[in-house]
Amino acid sequence: MPNLTFDIKGMSCAACVNHIEQRVSHIPAIKTVQVQLLTNSMSLQVDEGQNQADVTKTVMDAVKKAGYEAIPKGASGFSGNEDATQTGTYTTLRSANTNTMTSLAEEAASDLWHRFLYSLVGWLPLMVLNMGPMIGLHLPWVPDATSNPMTVGLLNALLTLPPVWVNRHYFTAGFRALRQGSPTMDSLVAVGSSAAIAYGLYVLFKLATLLETNQASMTGHWVHQLFFESAATILTLVTLGKYLEAKSKHKTTAAITGLMNLSPKTATIQQNGNEVEIPVEAVKKGDIVVFKVGQTAPVDGVVLEGQAYVDESALTGESLPVLKNVGDTIRSGTVCKDGYLVFEATHVGEEATLNQIIRLMEATVASKAPVSKLVDRISRWFVPTVLVLAIVTMAGWLLAGHPFEFALTTSIAVLVIACPCALGLATPVAIMVGTGRGAAKGLLFKSAEALELAHQVDTLFLDKTGTLTTGHPTVKGLYPVEGQSVTTLLKVAASLEKLSTHPLGKAVIDKAQAENVPLLETTSFKVDIGAGLSGNIQGDAAIIGHQAYLEAGGIAVEESWMTLGAKEAGLGHTVLFVAHKGSLLGLISVADSLKPGAKEAIAQLQRQNRHIVLLTGDRLETANAIATEAGINRVEAGLTPQEKQALVEAEQAKGHKVAMVGDGINDAPALAAATVGIAMGKGTDIALESADVVLMRDDLNSLLVLFTLSRKVMRTIKENLFWAFFYNVIGIPLAAGLFYLSTGWLLSPMVAAAAMSLSSVTVVLNALRLRGIKLDTSNKHFQKNSPMKTILHIEGMSCHHCTSTVEKALTAINGVQATVSLSSGTATVEHENSITVADLIKAVEAAGYSVKN
Repeated sequence: MPNLTFDIKGMSCAACVNHIEQRVSHIPAIKTVQVQLLTNSMSLQVDEGQNQADVTKTVMDAVKKAGYEAIPKGASGFSGNEDATQTGTYTTLRSANTNTMTSLAEEAASDLWHRFLYSLVGWLPLMVLNMGPMIGLHLPWVPDATSNPMTVGLLNALLTLPPVWVNRHYFTAGFRALRQGSPTMDSLVAVGSSAAIAYGLYVLFKLATLLETNQASMTGHWVHQLFFESAATILTLVTLGKYLEAKSKHKTTAAITGLMNLSPKTATIQQNGNEVEIPVEAVKKGDIVVFKVGQTAPVDGVVLEGQAYVDESALTGESLPVLKNVGDTIRSGTVCKDGYLVFEATHVGEEATLNQIIRLMEATVASKAPVSKLVDRISRWFVPTVLVLAIVTMAGWLLAGHPFEFALTTSIAVLVIACPCALGLATPVAIMVGTGRGAAKGLLFKSAEALELAHQVDTLFLDKTGTLTTGHPTVKGLYPVEGQSVTTLLKVAASLEKLSTHPLGKAVIDKAQAENVPLLETTSFKVDIGAGLSGNIQGDAAIIGHQAYLEAGGIAVEESWMTLGAKEAGLGHTVLFVAHKGSLLGLISVADSLKPGAKEAIAQLQRQNRHIVLLTGDRLETANAIATEAGINRVEAGLTPQEKQALVEAEQAKGHKVAMVGDGINDAPALAAATVGIAMGKGTDIALESADVVLMRDDLNSLLVLFTLSRKVMRTIKENLFWAFFYNVIGIPLAAGLFYLSTGWLLSPMVAAAAMSLSSVTVVLNALRLRGIKLDTSNKHFQKNSPMKTILHIEGMSCHHCTSTVEKALTAINGVQATVSLSSGTATVEHENSITVADLIKAVEAAGYSVKN
């Protein structure tokens, strides 16, 4: 569906948002409209078949009639724009938007600051003139109000002009909105200030009349009722408050701006054997990109040549650089820290990872959380209600017999103290900061609703392969028949599997390569899907696959080997029987491994009273083995994608808030159906598209970060809303003088203006606290479970049976993966930080071998 985005100038409060949304939503071509006060932006979904230029002009005209300015920011999905990603138009547009967003924010803050300074030119002398005598400040050049009332009155009027003139926007925008029936905060400021100025002018004429009629003795009372200083103070302090608010709001967008600034302006590519530097928007799919130390990857790609450590912290939050080799993926926004790489561009423009992350963050900020709907309804009626309350306040005090000046003071205070800004900013500032905090930890939210709902999740469905496990099967056991060696077993099996693309085959080949086992030529290769492989090796038939597949090929499998196969299958391993020259060679057990830290993450989630369910299309035996290792009690195995979706929907029907975590095409229906769909960042495009949250780290501990962040963002939103409501509920009655008769408390318009100015700043500053929150848990599991790699040099290994024994001893430790090489005499061990080197050495020595270092 076509989309349009605009920057909006002139908004001051939540009422402005409602006014623009109502105006634009009446345009027939517009399907949905969302306006954000925080980012001063508007996002539109447009009906299919519309002309971009016509719709843009219509929208700009509608916004202008509403009293604001709409500046086109970006467009996608319109006919004729399909080739934008190929030509690099998107990257150029994104760069332009970065500059526009930053320049508009800086322009707004600069304008407010200069308005405040110019306001001081009149306001400070005005304060000295009126407040000096009250605090005992007698300056010879300051006229005395008693002896020179008219001079004092005229000086008050003249000194009020600078604040009024430089802040005339409040009057033009406020009265325009009032005339259109959609009053805003500007309307409250304009009406309050105008009332004070109008009454001040009336007093000025009253003073002139009294002096003209020789009634100078009566001027003493009137000269202190000028109210000009109230108007100047309101305008000056409101402008100061707006400036502080603008500066604070700019800090909340730092995460998005920081990501945008990561994108380099140029890229180095290879052309005709030479290195050529070109604009990043000119990079096309298939280009060969050179990636050197200190450079930022301009696009995504696959490494063709070289080796380097790459810093991915900007995308995943992981502080340690990652080693990249040939065949590995490079993502835009990452930095080459050491080494040299050449990679082929696979995703450019809008498709590049960095631009996708920025787009997701912008979409999240532009969207509205469900809690915002209540705020929008309240904001729509807030300003009209305040205007009515101001009139009622004035009429009430007049009817009670109080002087006009008293009634006017309370009425102006009511107008000025009311703050719809705090209401309008309460939710979006927290969402903005929370989204940026999440991005720094490798969490990407597709909507504000996902961020709000995540902490409510009480049931968590986990896919197995690639989510709970590594998704990369490894060989767990090699069992040759008597008279055959492990090397022969591996050689035949890997020679067959080298022609296969199955993950199990890759595990066998990886094991053969680690053991430096040479492969043989295979002819007459045949694949029987779901059963096994067959072919001729050195002229003799060779078979690998299930027991029944070998038996169908005339291979006898003795009962002892059936028993061993059943035992391995009971552990959740996949058993591959291997035969050559008409007889059984042995069997190989292969299995996926639990991700490092997964067991502890599951335990922590369960301690948070979240029910964990394992969903998989795999066999029940395999699923039960993984579930037992992970500490999961409920398992649903052998499921189709539709059955996964049905389970999610059934749980939701019971009233549960369900999250689905997956990474494959078969998880997409369940991800879309869940309350919150969570995709692993290395998952398929369909899974990523169906999810509400993307975990850039391939780590289940990110789920703990997600739920913690969601909870703290929602707590901040509630604090902000409480403050906004509490401030108005207490402030408006106090300004109206409801406590005056019992306590003598009464707010002057100047104090009311100061309070209003600080209220919205307080909400923004409270949200900014989210930038400093700790997202780890009390047991420090993030540090404890960080994966480590240790290389052990082992003495005493003399054959492949020895390497198999050592590997089994090491992998028997929960959270350990090991590859043992006979040729180098080493064991390469990946393990959790909680597992010490002493633990590894102890396991090796218990198996009958020693560790040299």
